[in-house]
Amino acid sequence: MPAQPLQTLSLFSGIGGIEVGLAEAGAAEISGFVDSWASARSVLTDRFPGVPVGTDVSELENLGGADLVTAGFPCTDLSQAGRTRGLAGDASSLVLKVLELVDRDRPAWLMLENVPNLLHLGGGSAISPIVDSLEDSGYSWAYRVVDSRFTGLAQRRRRVILLASNVRDPAPMLLAEDSGPPVGDQGVTAYGFSWTEGNRGVGWAPGAVPTIKGGTTQRVASPPAVWLPGAELRHQIVRPSIESVEVLQGFSPGWTSVAPVRDRWKLVGNAVSTRVARWVADRLALRDRPIDSVWPEELLVDGARWPSAARGADGKRWKVIASEYPQTPSSGEHQDLLTVLKTHGAQPLSLRATKGFRDRLIRSRLTFSDEFLASLNDHIVAYSDDRSSG
Repeated sequence: MPAQPLQTLSLFSGIGGIEVGLAEAGAAEISGFVDSWASARSVLTDRFPGVPVGTDVSELENLGGADLVTAGFPCTDLSQAGRTRGLAGDASSLVLKVLELVDRDRPAWLMLENVPNLLHLGGGSAISPIVDSLEDSGYSWAYRVVDSRFTGLAQRRRRVILLASNVRDPAPMLLAEDSGPPVGDQGVTAYGFSWTEGNRGVGWAPGAVPTIKGGTTQRVASPPAVWLPGAELRHQIVRPSIESVEVLQGFSPGWTSVAPVRDRWKLVGNAVSTRVARWVADRLALRDRPIDSVWPEELLVDGARWPSAARGADGKRWKVIASEYPQTPSSGEHQDLLTVLKTHGAQPLSLRATKGFRDRLIRSRLTFSDEFLASLNDHIVAYSDDRSSG
């Protein structure tokens, strides 16, 4: 029988991706949210009626007796596309405030989520203070980089999930399963790519879109693009609608509809994929059951590069050999990207965006198929012909 739901306080809540996953698994009862962005709070108020929504993590005086604290804390100073100031940055350093409250109030569980660069920035200068603080507070911890495709979502999204506890070893929950990466891309009918790139990479993702981003600092949307080789002319190069992107993050279409249109892309791009949270939640719901598992590991020596999976307690740390794919999704869980776009909407990528990407790609040293280039050229010609005839 599943364990009792954990009283959960959500910090840096965004649009509630973690909490949707927790609720679906019956692992949590949400006691409150905290987020500084009014647009995010509007979504939380709409989707979680009756749950208090605070405005500032830095002003929290306590954790309200929560059993579980969740924090998908800002990656602004951590991501490669961000300012890379690490925990010295004003935004990402807010996690240190959370750790101070954890040390004082001692919730049984803590769940953190962030970008993989958290592990590599400054030779570990961001992740080290986090796990040091947890160990000093008497918590065991484990983390793992996972790719959201393991849940069946048609989005390649790599994120670090860290789970810590002062009542149980959290390592089996994150590390006991490993299916290994999928093999091949047979039967793929859609290929995602990043039209804003093209110089050093294209974000190529067979059967999926590359990581959905929050957009520019001016909140200008920069959604991924998708190549549909079998589609009719002018519809082979498209970009998903906001509703399609919500679905690709695991939300229901229209989840952010109460927010201003110009904010919805950033809200969804910043969100935690609900199915990844559901995977963690399923294991939290069974936390009282013993998990008899062994995984390959070795002691992590001081100064070593932080690996993609690790665990630690009482000053000892281990590098764990684990892929980014804990599970293989069932056929019922697998999203078909083409179906998502047909059901929830897509529109042709603009002439300017397509031409800019095509020109950067041609000038680059990247490899790409002749068929893909031909589709880009056909898309540009079709757009140009439409303008000429108009």
